Amino acid sequence: MTALGFLYPGHSAEDDYPRIEQLLGSDIRLDVVHTDVGEEAHRPDALRRMGSEARLAAGVEELRLAGAESVVWACTSGSFVYGWEGAHEQVRTLARTAGMPASSTSFAFVHAAQEVGARRVAIAATYPDDVAELFADFLRAGGLEVTGLKGAGVITAAEVGAWGEEEVFTLARQADAAEADALLLPDTALRTAAHVAALEKELGKPVLTANLVTVWEGLRLADRRVNAPNLGALFTREPIVQV
Repeated sequence: MTALGFLYPGHSAEDDYPRIEQLLGSDIRLDVVHTDVGEEAHRPDALRRMGSEARLAAGVEELRLAGAESVVWACTSGSFVYGWEGAHEQVRTLARTAGMPASSTSFAFVHAAQEVGARRVAIAATYPDDVAELFADFLRAGGLEVTGLKGAGVITAAEVGAWGEEEVFTLARQADAAEADALLLPDTALRTAAHVAALEKELGKPVLTANLVTVWEGLRLADRRVNAPNLGALFTREPIVQV
C-alpha cells in the first residue's frame, strides 16, 4: 500500500480525490487533510496568507500519523503566487516540517507537462486575469511556452466548486489553442476527474487539471507509476515491449 498525503485548502472539489483513488485501481491511498483558508478570495494577498508556513504546518501531523510517504500542497494559486523561487522555498519548508518529500500543484503542472511532452501550453483558468497571469509567469519560469490564456474572473473557490460539466467544457473550449501541446486547468476547486478523458477526446491533446496533476505528483514523489487510462494521458503508460 502506498499512502499519499494532500493538504487541501477548505472544501470545494475534494471529492475528486476518492474518485481518482477509485480510478487508479491499485494499492494507492489518497489521504486529504483540509487546511484553513482564511479569507477566501483569488487575490494575491489573500492567496499568500492561505499558503503560509503556519497554515500548511497545521495539517502535517495528521498526514504523518496516517503513514503518508509524500505530501503535496494541493493548491495552485496558493503556491505560484509566491513566484518561482518563493514556491520552491514553500515546498522546502513543507518537506522539512513533514519529514517527507513535498511539492505543490504549481510544480506538479510543470512536471506533468514535461511528462506528456508538452512544451507549449494553453491555460483555462477560473481566476481573475491578474492571478491567471501570475500562473502563466510561473510556467514560463519552469521552461514552458504559454500560447494562450483565458481567465474566467471567478473570485472564490466556492463559486468554482459549484461549476459542472458544462462550465468546465465551455472554459476549456474557449482557452484551447491549436498550437498548444496541452491544455491546463489550474484550479483545485474545479471538479475535473470525471471529465478529463472526454475533454482529451474532444480537444485531441492532453488535458492537465489541478487535482489530477496533484495526485500524479504525489505518486512521482513516492516513486510510483500507475496506468489508469480513464484519468487521461498523464496516467496512460505505454506498455514495455520485451525483446
